[in-house]
Amino acid sequence: QVQLAESGGGLVQAGGSLKLSCAASGNIFSIGTMDWYRQAPGKQREWVATITRGGTTTYADSVKGRFTISGDYAKNTVNLQMNSLKPDDTAVYYCRVWSGAKNYWGQGTQVTVSS
Repeated sequence: QVQLAESGGGLVQAGGSLKLSCAASGNIFSIGTMDWYRQAPGKQREWVATITRGGTTTYADSVKGRFTISGDYAKNTVNLQMNSLKPDDTAVYYCRVWSGAKNYWGQGTQVTVSS
């Protein structure tokens, strides 16, 4: 069993910044790819960013240039630095990690951006 603990969400004004963190614990075999997703009210969950064990990062067009994903595989953590936040970024943010052939999700952390 793998547990993911997210932190760092909150309320921020448009143009501000937040940093989300996600720490994995438990029976971790070997973490591979780590991702962030988000789900706004009334919308489907959408992919935000991915980091591979090799350090390759990819981003959704909507956040490219504003968000930065980083990972520490020694500590089994993944972070999401969010700058220049917009009201459209308001959502519950979820981390996901792959361990072997299985993937695990965090419980989500709320990010609210006021205009």
